[in-house]
Amino acid sequence: MLSVGQTPTWRRHTDRFVHPARVIAGGFATVVLLGSAALSLPFATETGQRADPVDALFTATSAVCIAGLTTVGTGTHWSHFGEVVIMILMQVGGLGIMTMATVFTILASRRLGVRARFLARAEMKSLNLGNTRRIVRNIALFSLISETVIAILLGIRFAVTYEESPGAAIYHAIFHSVSAFNNGGFSTYDDSLTRYVTDPWISLTIAGGVILGGLGFPVVFDLLRNWRRPSRWLILTRITLLFTAILLVTGTVALTLTERLNDETMGGLTGPQKLLAGFFTSAMTRSGGFNSIDTTAMHSESLIVTSMLMFVGGGSAGTGGGIKVTTFGLLAFMLPAEIRGEPQVVVGRRSVPLANQRQALAIALLGVGVVAGATVLLLAWTSHTVDRVLFEVVSAFATCGLSAGITADLPTSGHFMIVFLMFAGRVGPLTLASALALRERTRRFTLPEERTIVG
Repeated sequence: MLSVGQTPTWRRHTDRFVHPARVIAGGFATVVLLGSAALSLPFATETGQRADPVDALFTATSAVCIAGLTTVGTGTHWSHFGEVVIMILMQVGGLGIMTMATVFTILASRRLGVRARFLARAEMKSLNLGNTRRIVRNIALFSLISETVIAILLGIRFAVTYEESPGAAIYHAIFHSVSAFNNGGFSTYDDSLTRYVTDPWISLTIAGGVILGGLGFPVVFDLLRNWRRPSRWLILTRITLLFTAILLVTGTVALTLTERLNDETMGGLTGPQKLLAGFFTSAMTRSGGFNSIDTTAMHSESLIVTSMLMFVGGGSAGTGGGIKVTTFGLLAFMLPAEIRGEPQVVVGRRSVPLANQRQALAIALLGVGVVAGATVLLLAWTSHTVDRVLFEVVSAFATCGLSAGITADLPTSGHFMIVFLMFAGRVGPLTLASALALRERTRRFTLPEERTIVG
């Protein structure tokens, strides 16, 4: 018999199971397994033989987590069926399992329950969800319009300039538009986009899609609502736009300078072409994953700069990975405020809540810990250099997809490590930690304070 106020055991287990973070993590894991099964079918490969289970799992995880890292060539190993499966997995991963589920719920029943609304909020991370149904509809519509525009621009270029057949041009355009907007990083060409390094039409279209998808839906909607009134922009919008621009410019300058004399990357290009290649590579570190230069031939300093940019990643609630531009921006605002001894962190005449500051610190520290631990393990398992192992680890954790060329050479244990990093990076460090926790505990008392020495 239960005492007054005691929660039944079955109810406690039910509440534990339906925690939104666990449902989101479980949803992504389920789609990964379904994608692995589809890619394991004989007709998913060009040879008609079943793919290696590790390759199928790795590719499905990379597609759902919109990472872009591969152990086999996308265009040569997988059939058109396999490539379509990868494209669908990228689309599902980009929009989010809970967002897609909410869309299907709306279409099927025209009603949205309280639990469905709560799960959609947890996945989309929107700051104003008074009408979840309308927001989900707008997200799906915005994604469709963006991908259509990108596909049209790419299709015209493929057909007119590169004389691809209409069918091939449309197919490649749709695949790359989905991959670009969702920051997937997969390409039907085994050299990614290196053949288009001097083509501004292709490079800028792909880069624009990656940046747009990586900004995040709340930022895009805020800009559409208040594009004439910047004073009304959310703190999220201000930080995302400011630091996205700073990182893009910084990355462009740094990568162009470090690679300008490298004959294997930018050495043979003209000045404007080097700047285009530098900008494209910098934009891809937002979590885009395409490359127009050979990243395996980049100098060590370029690999380190790229690793730092990838670690930051894209915007919150966007299709990019990493610790997020918002997290990096908050830390950047917190540092001078702490140095000056100011009691509040202020962004655009608005103070940032302490809870947001603690969350930014937690995400950054968890990210550093995961990357450091995985780097040490892979160094112990392989003979590759630190810069290349770090590059691969950060690319996986930030779901970026750029590669230093060592992924395919990793042992099976290394492949599983990369799979874990991609999954953890997509679901999010805090979401994953919350999903694994047994339950949330609320402390009903306050302990006395005691200051300690810091530094």
